[in-house]
Amino acid sequence: MRIALGVEYDGNAFRGWQTQTGGGTVQDELEAALARIAGESVSIVCAGRTDAGVHATGQVVHFETTANRPLTAWVRGVNTFLAPAVAVRWAQPVAEGFHARFSAYGRCYRYLLINRPQRPGVWHGRAGWYHHPLDENAMQRAADLLIGEHDFSCFRAADCQAKSPVKLVRHAKVGRFGDMLVLDFEAGAFLHHMVRNMVGSLLYVGQGKHPPEWIGQLLASRDRTRAAPTFSAAGLYLVGVRYESHWHLPIADNPFLPGPAVL
Repeated sequence: MRIALGVEYDGNAFRGWQTQTGGGTVQDELEAALARIAGESVSIVCAGRTDAGVHATGQVVHFETTANRPLTAWVRGVNTFLAPAVAVRWAQPVAEGFHARFSAYGRCYRYLLINRPQRPGVWHGRAGWYHHPLDENAMQRAADLLIGEHDFSCFRAADCQAKSPVKLVRHAKVGRFGDMLVLDFEAGAFLHHMVRNMVGSLLYVGQGKHPPEWIGQLLASRDRTRAAPTFSAAGLYLVGVRYESHWHLPIADNPFLPGPAVL
């Protein structure tokens, strides 16, 4: 039986998503809890791996098991054995052809940024911080240039393992709510550190270091050294993954999309 799960977690509590020597990752924690319910070892596949300090409200995973359990066991039962910083939101049996990563056609990320002179207290570790005043309108004009299919080499981490730097960005939105800036991005897939690198460069535009057109120049250059440094992981959230409706995944509350996360 193949089961899909919706998962959320606080990235501050883990060494990232992917299992590694010494444990301490979201994958390690979730696989251990699933194994206790299944009574057998369980290996999971996620829609998008996240780095240390990066959070998720809409991560999707799948796993296979021979154990016959009610869906409540894969949610409430598994949550009993999970650390407080990670929780299963929903569980759903899926056909063999479903794959959490390869069946997804979109990933949605949100970056939360406190923009004020004083560093955050309550939002520490859950939002980025930039003390210079930022012009969100200029940032939006710059973000518009990210939309479409481009070579994103200028926003690619040196250790990125993606086969191609060409990605299709469908959505890039900058909004302000008092001292909080919210930056939303959706693409079919993202390069390693791509969102954090785009955020860093958009902040340069917002501060007035460069005009909005600079983002287009960066894309054309394909030169990582010309863009801003990688920004903090603290404010980055994987908030949704897009799948075709025929997979019949449950509709969960999603802070990124006004409607269902599944189309």
